[in-house]
Amino acid sequence: MKITFFSNFLNHHQYPLCNKLLKLPNIDFHFVATSRIPDERVSFGYSDMNKESFVIREYENDEQKKIAEKLCVESDVIIFGSAPEKYAKMRLETNKLLLRYSERIFKNGLIHSFSPKAIKNIGQNHTVYRNKNVYLLGASAYAAADYNRMGAYPDKVYKWGYFPDIKTYSSPKEIISNKKPGTILWAARFISLKRPFLALDVAKKLKEDGYNFQLNMIGNGELFEAVTERIKKDNLEDCVNLLGSMSPQEVREKMEESEIFLFTSDFNEGWGAVLNESMNSCCAVVASHAIGSVPYLIEHTKNGLIFKNESFDSLYGNVCSLLDNSSFRSSVQNNAYDTIANLWNPEVAAKRLVLLSEDLISGGKSERFSSGPCSRAEKLGNRWFK
Repeated sequence: MKITFFSNFLNHHQYPLCNKLLKLPNIDFHFVATSRIPDERVSFGYSDMNKESFVIREYENDEQKKIAEKLCVESDVIIFGSAPEKYAKMRLETNKLLLRYSERIFKNGLIHSFSPKAIKNIGQNHTVYRNKNVYLLGASAYAAADYNRMGAYPDKVYKWGYFPDIKTYSSPKEIISNKKPGTILWAARFISLKRPFLALDVAKKLKEDGYNFQLNMIGNGELFEAVTERIKKDNLEDCVNLLGSMSPQEVREKMEESEIFLFTSDFNEGWGAVLNESMNSCCAVVASHAIGSVPYLIEHTKNGLIFKNESFDSLYGNVCSLLDNSSFRSSVQNNAYDTIANLWNPEVAAKRLVLLSEDLISGGKSERFSSGPCSRAEKLGNRWFK
């Protein structure tokens, strides 16, 4: 089976899946990059993965562009992310399998906040092809409902996501037992959608209530100075530590040390691969129900805790339940690791993608998986979590 992944450029969240597809028997896999890696990402320390041997650099010259066009027409399966629509249309003309890869489109849930031009583009690029041989890999639990509101992909959405590289521990229980007591980690850009001030609200209340804890915050961004001022204003210097920017490896090391991970983003968080990484690092995660990955990855109180996006009481109560009960916390941490190690990881996703593709090519639908990657996605609205 020949599988080709079209996207703008190869990044560290896509590479592990691509690497697993490359290693599968009887799979001929290529990645078509349609643009160079942005200079900004290079300045942040990201490597140029477009240089990998399996990558066709469509933007480089006419020869590479012709190879991309040939793959677009001849491949058995096309996975289509952020790439020029001309390739999607070229593929649709062949009536061969096309798998669109998308986060949600209405991140605040409001169609009327989109411009008429944006709505028209969605209709032209998605809705009009609802009866064609095209399906959606929903890289957000909210993608199916969003596209359904536009009349696109009727009962043709399958659960997907981002699959960062995972670590396999010989003894997850040892990782859990070696975590520093009372450690809480927050890691993101310091911008409004990530809501760093919510983490400070938690720290302030924990201090008032007499908890012994340390909140470590990793990252940088436009709100960093405001966060710094807020820590001083609320006298949190003794329990909140700003660690600045760190490499992905350093972030993972901090996750392995931490008992609890706070994920406070709002509905603008498309997927949130930091959830995969923190669960894989045996953290007990407390995450907003608004985040695209949360409904797929977290089973509330089993392998993580979900707080109602607009409720501080829900957030704070979940954090306290973990700090107050070590056996409950350890159970959540262990189950979080199992979820990533055994289900939501690049190897499982790659194997399931091939099986899903075989089903869709042969019968036009797939009911092979009841949960996890490539299972059918329900139409989940913003208010699903009670």
